[in-house]
Amino acid sequence: MTLKLHCFGESGNSYKAALALELSGLEWEPVFVDFFGGAARSDEFRALNPMGEAPLLVDGDKKISQSGVIQQYITDVSGKHGGPPEDKYEVLRWVLWDNHKLSSMCGVTRFLMNFLPEEKRPQEVIAFNQGRLKAAYSVLDAHLAGRDWIVGDGVTNADISCCGYLYYPEPFGFERAAWPNIDRWLSNIQGLEGWKAPYDLMPGSPADRA
Repeated sequence: MTLKLHCFGESGNSYKAALALELSGLEWEPVFVDFFGGAARSDEFRALNPMGEAPLLVDGDKKISQSGVIQQYITDVSGKHGGPPEDKYEVLRWVLWDNHKLSSMCGVTRFLMNFLPEEKRPQEVIAFNQGRLKAAYSVLDAHLAGRDWIVGDGVTNADISCCGYLYYPEPFGFERAAWPNIDRWLSNIQGLEGWKAPYDLMPGSPADRA
């Protein structure tokens, strides 16, 4: 049975799930969620996911939301990206760190800077968020010194989670060249068979609304 991922291209959290699916080799297809048109708040979508969020993975009768949980489900089904058993909790530690410290700040800051009308962009909030992001980039860059992957000797959900927002072209205060270890690590991920950029992997992009 083909897995269905309800997602949209602008969503970094959707990208984490879509990239995990693509790299896993499982059969899947994207289902576009018109987030900016209010689809995630519709009664139809909330019947699938009462949280009203994308991504949402549907596998037969199973409906799974939250990117980190979807990634773990893909690992359980495919046997990929979990790392060796002894690294299980280290992978989880980085997924949770990303969700709290990195992706959450990237997502909010990118939204405020690119998807709100210019006159409504709260500059003080953006500056505060960018300060928190700089601290997160510093942690990740230092950890990646001398490492090809965040945990162990190969790509895991830790990598797929932490990279989620860092491939987007819209500005939000991240410059790859300023963080050489992160830059090298992102190139490692891009070199994986099956890697695709967010707007090439999922339907929906800012160009569609231009």
